[in-house]
Amino acid sequence: MRATAEIDLDKLTKDDARAELARLGAILSRANAAYYQEDAPEISDAAYDAAKRRNSAIEAKFPDLKRADSPSEQVGAAPSEGFSKITHEVRMLSLGNAFDDQDVVDFDGRVRSFLGLSDTAPLAYTAEPKIDGLSLSIRYENGRLVHAATRGDGAVGENVTDNVRTIADIPDTLTDAPEVLEVRGEVYMSHADFAALNERQAARGGKTFANPRNAAAGSLRQLDASITADRPLRFFAYAWGALSAQLASTQMEAVKRLETLGFQTNTLTRRFTDLKALLAHYHEIESQRATLGYDIDGVVYKVDDLGLQARLGFRSTTPRWAIAHKFPAERAWTRLEAIDIQVGRTGALSPVARLTPVTVGGVVVSNATLHNEDYIAARDSKGDTIRGGKDIRIGDWVELYRAGDVIPKVSDVDLDRRSADAKPYVFPTHCPECGSDAIREEGDAVRRCTGGIICPAQAVEKLKHFVSRGAFDIEGLGAKQVEAFYNDPNLPIREPVDIFTLAARDKAQLARLKNRDGWGEKSAEKLFAAIEERRTIPLNRLIFALGLRHVGESASNLLARHYATWDAFEAAVTAAGTDSSAWDELVSIDGVGAVMAGSLVASFAQEAERASIDRLVAALDVQPVQAPKTDGSPVAGKTVVFTGTLEKMTRAEAKSRAEALGAKVSGSVSAKTDLLVAGPGAGSKAKKAAELGIKTLDEDGWLALIGDG
Repeated sequence: MRATAEIDLDKLTKDDARAELARLGAILSRANAAYYQEDAPEISDAAYDAAKRRNSAIEAKFPDLKRADSPSEQVGAAPSEGFSKITHEVRMLSLGNAFDDQDVVDFDGRVRSFLGLSDTAPLAYTAEPKIDGLSLSIRYENGRLVHAATRGDGAVGENVTDNVRTIADIPDTLTDAPEVLEVRGEVYMSHADFAALNERQAARGGKTFANPRNAAAGSLRQLDASITADRPLRFFAYAWGALSAQLASTQMEAVKRLETLGFQTNTLTRRFTDLKALLAHYHEIESQRATLGYDIDGVVYKVDDLGLQARLGFRSTTPRWAIAHKFPAERAWTRLEAIDIQVGRTGALSPVARLTPVTVGGVVVSNATLHNEDYIAARDSKGDTIRGGKDIRIGDWVELYRAGDVIPKVSDVDLDRRSADAKPYVFPTHCPECGSDAIREEGDAVRRCTGGIICPAQAVEKLKHFVSRGAFDIEGLGAKQVEAFYNDPNLPIREPVDIFTLAARDKAQLARLKNRDGWGEKSAEKLFAAIEERRTIPLNRLIFALGLRHVGESASNLLARHYATWDAFEAAVTAAGTDSSAWDELVSIDGVGAVMAGSLVASFAQEAERASIDRLVAALDVQPVQAPKTDGSPVAGKTVVFTGTLEKMTRAEAKSRAEALGAKVSGSVSAKTDLLVAGPGAGSKAKKAAELGIKTLDEDGWLALIGDG
């Protein structure tokens, strides 16, 4: 049976539903604890909302299966054991969610139906930004702050009174307030304060935060109030709990009363009597999201008349008179401040968007990929128009898309907000790092620097690749150390061979290395030993470490197995540039095509790059790839080609078995082919083998030949 999460709701059996409710309950319970108690969310808002919606839908279909601990009946999470507890006189509830405009229309319909109002009867709502922070309730008696508590599970919260007294936005005393007044709102942190806090934390070697909400929650929930006092927390007031006297007769006037009492309220709060205007305000706030200076994740609508709010009342965990219209969790609009060009190891010029920071999917995003020059110009790889022909220009307002942990992408452009003097972006034709020509080969989506190792950006990236795990994997010499050595005028590493001369160059000046980046005598000697250990390297790792375009780890293994030694490999690749038979042999290796072969030949033909490779190899002991033990193998040393459909093994299994017996597996038939194994559907390869008189076997014949029949 498939996992129940994959089963359509209308196909769920009762047993499926019971298991699914248990699974969703566990997921949501853990998510609540991570978000509300630990200030470290483990799933995105979108995933949480989707799980909660599915849970509610299953409960609606199978009401008798609703669990006693149903997530539908829970608000927040139990208070932390580290704080004393405060019971809320009036419960702090959560809000129902709307995810699109139609959900809001439906909400309005439910309100009118409950109140017995027609579609045309006047009905006012307030709309206010939904602050992405930590909910707080502050109780005042006779104008003095008595205590403050987090929402907790809605009924009982954490006593954070001492911490709240350190927040400048929250007054200790009120004038002309009701005898009892519980002010409710959201503790948050501005974008600027969040960035400054993370910089201070990093400088101290402390914990940095993923987003302002986590930073605000973690700061408020400190057991030591002096730590909270050192954090730049802010507070927006927008609601109330227990009251000895009403603040006003409408939501809008009550919020204004809170402002006159000394609280910060949100200036974007508006009152509407028209649903279209209400939704237009939502989209206007969404478009301003990146420039507000603080995080919001939607807009909250409330029936304005407090008398009608009282009539509408509450469900078990949410008020009937309010709803949160959420923004798409993985999308946000922000301003494109600049386009930077990064140069990679193979010379590729990659455009990167520098953005006004905005929180998307729980992460503060300030950079995004723009892929290549065609993407900026609104073309795809085939030259067809994308994004409706809207190119991307510096200064544009752009929509970001982020799903999971992938790099954020720019998915749309708002032409209505484009400046009249915005100019099309001109992609550079010269490398921004070294000034060399940046060319774009026919059929390639990427423009590349032709500077090779004289380009500092390529040189550094090649060195980082050279010391990476799949390559030389030198302990103590990672990407950070490579950059430091590359820029060191006294002990430079500018090309791979410099790594293996580092110890000899440094013996007379070890003290200089000791004084750099925490290096001591022992750590320096340890680095020298690790480098010396890697002076002996297998052929396949050396080929991969060279960082040649199109030559990955698997291809490096293929080449090493085929040529066995560095001398044979070097001679073959060099000859392939002018000798057709050497070229044919290279491209006949199964898994090595013309593109990869061309990259190999071009790299070895470049004078500067070839000289660098030769200097490196001269400093190494390159170990040949050991041929498999093939005593008595009938195919040892023979070149075998597989074609057609194999029925008793996969193509990969057949290839692996042949190589284990000492055969070379090729992807094409040539005069050097010794044996063709043809399954059903064999076509041109079988025909060519027949023309060349090459021995051909079917799958059973092959298995019989190698003794596996």
